[in-house]
Amino acid sequence: MHLSGRRPLPTTTVSRMSIEVSIDQLFVDVGRWGFGYLVTVSVDHRSHLLALRPTVTGEGDDRRLRFDAGGGRACRNAVDRPSVSMVFPPAEHSDGYSLVVDGQATVEDRYVDVRPTWAVLHRPAP
Repeated sequence: MHLSGRRPLPTTTVSRMSIEVSIDQLFVDVGRWGFGYLVTVSVDHRSHLLALRPTVTGEGDDRRLRFDAGGGRACRNAVDRPSVSMVFPPAEHSDGYSLVVDGQATVEDRYVDVRPTWAVLHRPAP
């Protein structure tokens, strides 16, 4: 049992610094993380971060993380460069770990929907 009284996330160790999280487990636990930063890249290769709370949409293999990005820069960037990342800062339950997620985005109106392809808990800051 985890110190918080909750069961730990089922994971596989990638290195001493990171712990891989399965995509299925990501969908189960993402709501516990609160907000995360959706990271997109502009045409001039500048990072754009937008703090948002994702929701899970779809079922089975069609599940996505949906971000209400407001239809602005993040949406334009994701249309042109659909490889995106999300970073969720340490939360009360995470023992100082951050959650980092890579994925492929599609845009529908004001929403960026992300199909996660990889997720990892990144070590706490020293």
